[in-house]
Amino acid sequence: MTSPLSSAQAARTALATRLRHLRLDAGLAGHQLSRACGWHPAKTSRIENSRAVPSDADIRAWCAACGADGQAEDLIAAARHATSMYVEWKRLNRAGLASLQREIVPLLARTRQFRVYCSHVVPGLLQTRTHAAAVIAAYGTFHGTTDDIETAAAARVRRSQVLHKRGRTFAFLIEESVLHSRIAGPETTAAQLDHLVEIAGLPQVSLGIIPIRAPRPLWSMESFTVYDDAQVGIELLSARVTITAPGEIATYQRAFADLAAHAAYGDSARTLLRRAAEAHR
Repeated sequence: MTSPLSSAQAARTALATRLRHLRLDAGLAGHQLSRACGWHPAKTSRIENSRAVPSDADIRAWCAACGADGQAEDLIAAARHATSMYVEWKRLNRAGLASLQREIVPLLARTRQFRVYCSHVVPGLLQTRTHAAAVIAAYGTFHGTTDDIETAAAARVRRSQVLHKRGRTFAFLIEESVLHSRIAGPETTAAQLDHLVEIAGLPQVSLGIIPIRAPRPLWSMESFTVYDDAQVGIELLSARVTITAPGEIATYQRAFADLAAHAAYGDSARTLLRRAAEAHR
């Protein structure tokens, strides 16, 4: 698998290259541009070597120094895109856990084909409210933000209404170990698994469970979602990564297909779900 950070780094490198070429085209040495912008030459070096993403003000100062004010807005847009591709959870959490759940709603609304792989928890779109509250509480406790868990759980359940919107298909892959997770209490987990049995019966939903003992082409990996053919969202422990490079999207699509070929579906999947639910009761 390609590193999920490579697209983000590639976007930052591309931005740095454009800024460096702008400086060179203006005939400025690094120290000259730094003096014109009013900052230390080390800052120019960090930006040009993609070790730092410049702020909007930095880019405007850079363009002004190079006599290229007309390119500032385009470069600012590129910088914001590069920044959005790798965002630490601590930054996303500043607006609250409920806001984090609502933020993704526009993406869900415009997506028609969902491919979701989860290796550690039940996919968010399939969670019951009580199970969502338990998962969000665990996440919030680890990241030090637990102010609006119930509101966030309600928002997560509301966004799952997309499952019933016309013209959409959903393919979910879950590792069997997820069914035995102790994130929530036994009753909550059993009810969640019963809910998965119901969801698996929807015609627009495909639910595959990768058995623990099944031969497999790939190891378990970070959870990811492929939204149409447009982007991949990956959830790391420290950050959310967004991939938009076609080659990397194809890599995750291939991984999903390889894993899906070894999953249990239909009656076999329901048997695994019911067996796990009984174990929690």
